[in-house]
Amino acid sequence: MKKKIIFGAIGVALIAVLAWFGAKNSKSPIEYETEKPFKTNIVRKTVATGKVIPLEEVEIKPKISGIIEKIFVEEGAKVKVGDLIATIRVVPNVQSLNSAQGSVKIAQLNYDNSKILFERNKGLFEKGVISRQEFETTELNFENAKQDLKNSQDNLDIIKKGSASGMGKTANTYVKAEISGTILEIPVRIGNQVIESNTFNAGTTIATIADMSKMIFEGKVDEAEVGKIKNGTILEVSLGAIEKKKYLAKLNFIAPKGTEENGAVQFKIKGDVTLDDEFFVRAGYSANADIVLEKKDSVLSIKEALLQFDKKTETPFVDVKIGDQKFERRDVELGISDGINVEIIKGVTSKDEIKIWNKTSKKEGEEEENN
Repeated sequence: MKKKIIFGAIGVALIAVLAWFGAKNSKSPIEYETEKPFKTNIVRKTVATGKVIPLEEVEIKPKISGIIEKIFVEEGAKVKVGDLIATIRVVPNVQSLNSAQGSVKIAQLNYDNSKILFERNKGLFEKGVISRQEFETTELNFENAKQDLKNSQDNLDIIKKGSASGMGKTANTYVKAEISGTILEIPVRIGNQVIESNTFNAGTTIATIADMSKMIFEGKVDEAEVGKIKNGTILEVSLGAIEKKKYLAKLNFIAPKGTEENGAVQFKIKGDVTLDDEFFVRAGYSANADIVLEKKDSVLSIKEALLQFDKKTETPFVDVKIGDQKFERRDVELGISDGINVEIIKGVTSKDEIKIWNKTSKKEGEEEENN
């Protein structure tokens, strides 16, 4: 009798335990939260990385080779057209110097000979021995010889000193500003040798001058986005050196040819930057430009995190609530996205509740913390 009672109690207890486990397992282990679609403005942007540079930037080159004798300006100084930047001391080429000296000697001989003939014919003309025409011919030859001698002497002076008498500050030894602006860089120092700019050589840069009041943004965009922008688009330019400040720029150039960088084709773009007096913008500041590719106002949207994609077809879908922790799949058609919110063209309405599939409920989170 006692055994029957004991076994009966054990049986009842076992049934109670099984019933308890069954009730607990019947509940969903995760309670999903939901969100409703909403209307918002969506702006799709791309970012072009680059820098700001002066619109007009000129490298000043010497017109004659030699040694830097003196520099009259410093980097950062403002200059006007014609202001003196530096002077050059000429180091004459031996071959050219020898040739010029020979030309002077020949010209001197011609001059001396023409002078003797002129003085002789002048006396004969005054006595009426020769005609006026013959005398004037002799006089013309003498004047030509005089001018040839002067030209040869000036040429010798230019080779030796870089200038001739009477040239003043127009001499090749004077390096002057060709535009008005700010001296950005002087890469040479007194005593440095410089080479003139010619057909075969770019020449030595003595100074770089730019108009700092006119700046442009120069950057690059990916080939996937270059077709979606056009001239006249307004850019928002952020400078790395100036925080919490954006400058507007108007796009005015898109390169017709791209360049490959790290496996991606990039296209150069340029835009005129609108400056103000709040900050001084220096040449070469790194910059990022936000470019609006597409914009829609007050469209039905959801957070991109709510989207799921079919593993086989990659079709986007969401889970819509149809009962207590019961959901059904709804395929959706998407519009534009800004990376956070995405436009829903069709598939759900503003009244539908969409499952947050990658986030548990607050209640579940609280239970995990307590455990």
